[in-house]
Amino acid sequence: MIRARVSPGTIRGRHGAAAGAHRAAGRVMDILELVVRTRDGLALRELSAQLEAPKSSLLPLLRTLAGRGYLEQGTLGEYRLGPKALELGLGSPAHRAWPAIARPVLRALMERTGETVFLGALGGDGTAVVFVDKVESEQVIRYTAGVGDRRALHATSSGKVILAFLPAPERERILRALPLKRYTDRTVTSLPALRAALEEVRQTGVCVNLDELAVGAAGIAAPIFDRDGRMAGACAIGGPTERVRPRLKPLAAEVKAAARAISALLGQRTNPQPVPRKEQP
Repeated sequence: MIRARVSPGTIRGRHGAAAGAHRAAGRVMDILELVVRTRDGLALRELSAQLEAPKSSLLPLLRTLAGRGYLEQGTLGEYRLGPKALELGLGSPAHRAWPAIARPVLRALMERTGETVFLGALGGDGTAVVFVDKVESEQVIRYTAGVGDRRALHATSSGKVILAFLPAPERERILRALPLKRYTDRTVTSLPALRAALEEVRQTGVCVNLDELAVGAAGIAAPIFDRDGRMAGACAIGGPTERVRPRLKPLAAEVKAAARAISALLGQRTNPQPVPRKEQP
């Protein structure tokens, strides 16, 4: 996929051009949209430069956002997403610790496979997988997506892994409400076919996705479990299908090993409960 960077000017222009838009509200959204795209946070001077706004007008907004928990300030004065913003976006503030805990494993996985690596979690509304961290491939042609980006559960390797290892009642509730949108000719768009695919994921412990979300894009994901053996998220690689397809077996083994390593770092003490070969809806 071609990597594209959204410029601050584009963000600002979009809000500013909206009929009847409130200037201060638009500026708040500008700030949040910039911060969510920056892993290490942004200082006041950086926000001022990128938004082309006076520091004196940004500071009260930043203080308000920090006071309400939507931003937090680091030791060097940089602003990052706070617990309230993360809770709204990801459904659980526990995911805040994931990037720091899992990043060394993600980095190592990228170096071993040469492909972009993602850490995914179930979105707060239960309709999508949200990327909470990534380590991008260094190859010229690579899969790219941003931290905070959302992807369809039924059409991605991360989404299917998450669905497969959710408790059965929660999984069924989501499946019955999930719009099975068709993205390509390979997208699974029926509940029986999706349930069969999830059963296979539970048996193999890995999900391979070839061209289901976008033609030419492939993903391989494995589940991450918390200290009690419950599904916490997914570790995945993404890359061009023509590069991933010939290496499916070794790449799947690498992803599964990385997911197990992250689970151990999260304190997993028990194995996930085995599932029967056939489950009734």
